Amino acid sequence: MTEKPIKAAGISKIYKSFLGKRATVLHDISLDVEEGEIFGLLGPNGSGKTTLISIFSTLIFPERGSLSILGMDARRDSKEIRKVINISTAKPNFPWSLTVRENLRYYGMLYGLCGSALSQAVEDQIDAFELGDFRDMTFENLSTGLKQRLSLAKAMLNHPRLLFLDEPTTGLDPDISIKTRRLIKRIHEEENIPVVLSTHYMPEAEMLCDRIAFLRNGRIVAMDTPSNLKKHLGLGERIVITYEGSADIVAIQSLPGVLAIKSEIGRLEIVIDRVEDSLDRIVKLFCAAKILNITIREPDLEDVFLELAR
Repeated sequence: MTEKPIKAAGISKIYKSFLGKRATVLHDISLDVEEGEIFGLLGPNGSGKTTLISIFSTLIFPERGSLSILGMDARRDSKEIRKVINISTAKPNFPWSLTVRENLRYYGMLYGLCGSALSQAVEDQIDAFELGDFRDMTFENLSTGLKQRLSLAKAMLNHPRLLFLDEPTTGLDPDISIKTRRLIKRIHEEENIPVVLSTHYMPEAEMLCDRIAFLRNGRIVAMDTPSNLKKHLGLGERIVITYEGSADIVAIQSLPGVLAIKSEIGRLEIVIDRVEDSLDRIVKLFCAAKILNITIREPDLEDVFLELAR
């Protein structure tokens, strides 16, 4: 039976200050990451996402709990684990005076590559991440987007069996963020490797993640697919109707599938379970009014985020 890429049970992390005070930043985290999926860690700043990524990538160790990475014990087998995983972080920092090619060669050697295998790996990643025009440019002269591309290229040098991405689009312009997300999606599809992605950007999680664990104050408060999270939280589709005249609001509230309703003069916002089952019945209750406009919006992870972050 194939081992799961990550199997965590009861993970807790405690930091101690110089004054002896103890702060628990992760509380009893249990989750599994399946083969071939992009697993998202979602939550506000300070929720524990980066700490959990650091534990999963064996950069730090938890005080309590058990952790298996690719079938190996995270503490006992950390050296072996590091040979077959990789990580790309927000705001990557490489040796500033080295060029793109030199940086990739440097990290390739750290991963145990040498000779023709090293040269081939470097060229492959330069091509894959479209860095050819910048191969001889030093890191300090790269744009923020190119630095992120270099970080992703570095992370793929050893063809990892498990990839960690810690807020990979933080600080990027919107158009560069979109390109980076597409690049991550392409990496995942072409390499077919499991990815753990931490982010607080809803479009990123919506576009990339198969499943999501939502963290708040170091605890997992929800974990499921994006669609199931929206369903379980009762975040239905929103119908906004602007109108003139009167509508039977009491009757609308009592319709099956209506989850919530907000009424203003000439405007009605209705949250419903499924538009196709309810819209026709809702419109019929406006027979004494003139409908000016109807807009329908599906819930997204922004709604989930706001609901779970409360």
